[in-house]
Amino acid sequence: MRLRRFLVDGEWAPSAGGETREATSPGHGEAFCTVSWGSRDDANRAVDAAARAAPLWAGTVPAQRAARCHAAAAAVERRRDELVRTLTEDQGKPLAESADEVDELVVYFRMAGEDAARVAGIAPPSVSPDRGCLLRRVPLGVVGVVVPWNWPYTMAAELVAPALAAGNTVVWVPAPSTSACSLLLAEVLSEADWPPGVLNVVAGDGPEVGDAVVGHPLTNAVGFIGSVATGRHIAARAAGKAQLLELGGNGPMVVLADADLDVVVPAVLESAYLCAGQSCTAGERFLVHRSRRAELVEAVVAATDASVVLGDPTDPATTMGPLNNEAVAAKVDAHVAEAEGKGARVLRGGRREAGRPTRLYYPPTILDAVDPTMTIAAEETFGPVVPVIEVASDGEALELTNASPYGLLASVFTADLERGLRFAEAARTGWVNINLSTNTWESQLPFGGRSASISGTGRVGGTSVLERFSEWKTILYRTKGAQ
Repeated sequence: MRLRRFLVDGEWAPSAGGETREATSPGHGEAFCTVSWGSRDDANRAVDAAARAAPLWAGTVPAQRAARCHAAAAAVERRRDELVRTLTEDQGKPLAESADEVDELVVYFRMAGEDAARVAGIAPPSVSPDRGCLLRRVPLGVVGVVVPWNWPYTMAAELVAPALAAGNTVVWVPAPSTSACSLLLAEVLSEADWPPGVLNVVAGDGPEVGDAVVGHPLTNAVGFIGSVATGRHIAARAAGKAQLLELGGNGPMVVLADADLDVVVPAVLESAYLCAGQSCTAGERFLVHRSRRAELVEAVVAATDASVVLGDPTDPATTMGPLNNEAVAAKVDAHVAEAEGKGARVLRGGRREAGRPTRLYYPPTILDAVDPTMTIAAEETFGPVVPVIEVASDGEALELTNASPYGLLASVFTADLERGLRFAEAARTGWVNINLSTNTWESQLPFGGRSASISGTGRVGGTSVLERFSEWKTILYRTKGAQ
């Protein structure tokens, strides 16, 4: 099997201790690649390289950085098929979903390049007639990036591309269970000919490698996408540094009494089953008006039976692959079992499927009569589950939406746009979709959780990351009588 190594200081390097791990596919359970496995020494070496490269890269003009970003996008396009196949092998998502994710990579790097070329300063007036003022955006320095396994390409690109475009150097730590595809992506991105030390990638365990990167004194900023628990640890370790933390969600999909079920049902399937439900934007709870609940549940069951094909993710006929790892599968098991034990009715699924190549195949699961206090409704399950909660009014749906400690995203369905906008304005989430699935987003728009929620701080998307990983420098100068 091929050994994939780290990218550090422009070189492909093994781990300092020579340690490796086998990457095992969640689809068939067999090892398909070997990856170098890092330690704190490897992380420190990468940060040191990034710190050495930072002044030179910060001194490049935006047009040069934009050119490198566009070159990276072109490299992704050239090796698209290889990236798609390896993502499916490593993560477990179907080929069609992997293809969409690779195409999104191109969007993020091209967008970062375009944004970098348009970075502008301003020259505000001074209070004094013999002074002038310049305001310029400057990079922060070394940015540590730690990303999850559910969207290992997209989440990396959301942070890495704009960080580089802003003039920062990057040390990227991929998720352990998707390190193989991430190191392939690093290989592809290296074809853009970044100067040594500008882009560095080290795989390893989060408490070891990720912790070393975010806590390193030469790391100036941290970008993290992942769980609430890990995000809180990173926030503490990176205290005093610029931080962008996009954490979990428990986004409700709200179906009001006047909703068009022909629109709602496909959106339920996309909200619950895209990436096998393993997304921070997944529909984690479905708040349905009591007058529509029975009809909707019946329609969702029928649509699930007719259109969702759980199977080998490399088979083009498959629409939903296995879960990525045992930890998330065990959590889905626990949440569904608790809900059933407390009175929820399991209409479809509810147990892992036997007879599959691995124990990670979890069928689409539909639960009726779910209570808001059940764990499956209160926490992030991260599996292909539709927990249906009956509500009596718009007000109750809004109250349940806002009672959650999460504040990432909500979706509301109604035939009355004004009614939907009222709900959207009152919902305490950073993003609200009206008559669109919870998994609908656009890469050029700012995305993140509401302040004081446990869904994180800062925004990804558009120019948000570039702005987060740069800062204003004020230059005040004398214009008259200067020697």
